[in-house]
Amino acid sequence: MHNFLRAVGFRDIHKRSELKKVLKRTLVDSDEKQYVTLGDDSIAVEYRKDFSSSLGLCVCGEFSDSADFDYEFYYPYFKGRYVSTNAEIAIERHSEKETYAGVFDDSRVGISIIFYLQNRLDFLKASMKSDIYEIRASVILSALASSGSIMLPIKKNQRQIQNYKKDIINRNNLIMAARQGDEDAMETLTLEDIDTYSAISRKILDEDVFSLVDTYLMPYGVECDLYSILGEILEIHEEINNLTNELIYIITLNCNDLIVDVCINRKDLVGEPAKGRRFKGTVWLQGRVGFE
Repeated sequence: MHNFLRAVGFRDIHKRSELKKVLKRTLVDSDEKQYVTLGDDSIAVEYRKDFSSSLGLCVCGEFSDSADFDYEFYYPYFKGRYVSTNAEIAIERHSEKETYAGVFDDSRVGISIIFYLQNRLDFLKASMKSDIYEIRASVILSALASSGSIMLPIKKNQRQIQNYKKDIINRNNLIMAARQGDEDAMETLTLEDIDTYSAISRKILDEDVFSLVDTYLMPYGVECDLYSILGEILEIHEEINNLTNELIYIITLNCNDLIVDVCINRKDLVGEPAKGRRFKGTVWLQGRVGFE
């Protein structure tokens, strides 16, 4: 079973026979079909079935010479609503199967973001026309959460909020300058990191870490597109899986000015989500790249 089936409303599927019924329904009653003829004259195909307005399953495979569908794999998907970034994107193929990962550097969170590419057939179509393994394009990030909890926000006055926004802008400018070889910017960033480390080391003795760290996005485990996330809740709405009737929360997060939509099963969330509070959880990061 896919670890994140529960995030799109299939929390109670535990047997292979139950999964086969859902996958068969996806093939027979799909909402979207995509085909691409590959270089070896085989035809790659994807069947997508929406079980709510933004959640569903995708079944992938190929058509053989006998016109039979050869099933390869499936995955749950969640369609985000907001463009998270517009940057230089590198696309890399996974070793195991014909799936792809997208990578981009983001100064807002200070790391390279790796995500599972949702629209791989769009990429295959575009790559036949030109070499686009590196492209500047928009990315709509979305995340499926297997578990999560709601935390209270850090109390700030208006002046602290304004200073925080200015600090973020200044740091992003310094990071951009450092990437272009500005030695003064590198030195300033190094000194700021030393000061931050010293301040946190003193405060952590008496305070909880989540009263010091407002948001973060960090790699989780050994898989490259799994992350631990802590972000401020901007919006919340609910969707219901029309097959299982399970309630799904769609939570829009601000993580160091990076906007990410997260979906999580209500039964996997501890606490009551509300605008202004924070969400903490483990997510599988997906993304849709605007190749057009």
